[in-house]
Amino acid sequence: MATQLEHCEILPSPAEVTELTLPLTFLDLPWLYFHPIQRLLFYEFPCSKPYFLETIVPNLKESLSLTLKHYIPLASNILYPSSNEKPVFRYVVGDSVSLTIAESSDNFNYLTANYARDADQFYPFVPQLPPPKEEAEYKTIPVLCLQVTLFPNHGVSIGFTNNHSIGDASSTVSFIKSWASISKLGGDSQLNEAKSLPLFDRSVIKDPRGIADAYWNQLKNRPLQFQSFHLPTNKVRATYILHQADIKKLKDSVSARKPDLVEPSSFVVTTAYVWTCWVKSGPASGEEVDADVLEYFGFAVDCRTRMNPPVPANYFGNCIGAAILNRKHEELMENEGFFIAAEAIAEIIRIKVNNKDKMRKAAENLLADFAVFMEKRILSVAGSPKFDLYEADYGWGKPKKLESVSIDGEDSISLCKSRDSEGGLEIGLSLPKNKMDAFSAIFASGLGILSKEVLHSD
Repeated sequence: MATQLEHCEILPSPAEVTELTLPLTFLDLPWLYFHPIQRLLFYEFPCSKPYFLETIVPNLKESLSLTLKHYIPLASNILYPSSNEKPVFRYVVGDSVSLTIAESSDNFNYLTANYARDADQFYPFVPQLPPPKEEAEYKTIPVLCLQVTLFPNHGVSIGFTNNHSIGDASSTVSFIKSWASISKLGGDSQLNEAKSLPLFDRSVIKDPRGIADAYWNQLKNRPLQFQSFHLPTNKVRATYILHQADIKKLKDSVSARKPDLVEPSSFVVTTAYVWTCWVKSGPASGEEVDADVLEYFGFAVDCRTRMNPPVPANYFGNCIGAAILNRKHEELMENEGFFIAAEAIAEIIRIKVNNKDKMRKAAENLLADFAVFMEKRILSVAGSPKFDLYEADYGWGKPKKLESVSIDGEDSISLCKSRDSEGGLEIGLSLPKNKMDAFSAIFASGLGILSKEVLHSD
């Protein structure tokens, strides 16, 4: 539970840009109706309520305003015309980002633990995007809102909620890190010097075939209803750590069973292991799944370097495609299931992800791929070890815990670098309790078996 102390609107610091209109590219449009992306960063920073309100909050407001000066689209609104015209992002002077300041007496250590916790307990700390506003000729839809919550004498959390159409993880994480840097250093000079300012120019996304128009013809008759999560979720969330030594065991076991595979990456063995544990946890918790049912696995791929011509690394927007594969349920249920999964993931990376032409086509077919995500039994990956939010230091040290709240609404795992285990990875899951119990047992048992195999081979 959280008690609201203040609600305010933060305007970008005065900038040269007084008005900005950006089209939604064909890489933005598929995400328009997607559920909001919600993240939580918890910081262990014991402080009193007066210090929080008199020092921390003013600094966060000031640094947020300065950050938004460089990230103007995050203060914009989606203009959704009443006619059938394509929507746009529009910013005019006076537009702002909603910021809620709150306080909670909830157990900070419980919320930042790794063991299974009630998923509903996290929603008081992530803000909800306000509903669309009705204007004469269009609806206006905010793209970002924020919440800062004090846990007196324990810590602070920052909740981020954004409409996915404004930008992918590369974009939103760059904003979060920039805000943290400006908050910690007291200015934006380092941001300017680093030449890491975001690029908003949508013309870098080439669309000679008119894919955006084709997408809009498919989407324009959909009612403007955003997916949302309804409480109770009837789920628990837990975090699992694969240490560097665990990942090495997984790699060694795959190399031994599949010697023709090029040395598998940490991503390959981690996601293959989690996918097979997830598949096996279904029947173990009472799910009935036919042996021939296809189990799908999908993950996003940053296509900036894969576009023709390449898109600059600092492009702010969506520029991702999907890599999707499947295997029969019975294959993944076998003792060899992990090795089958690892081979399949490694193969799609080899033939598709590492092929610029195929990945570019995947980006152009993103709307079709959405049907797979909506209709099939699929486990997908949210986040990436490439985007390390544990580096987001607002002046209180690195976060104690990252929670990807929005995985509650889909069969997804969150994946990031481990906070404390060098070379390790952190996996977040949200599952019904009986399935989480089964997953946890299968996850631990599999690692134990691998350890014995490694000892035996030594």
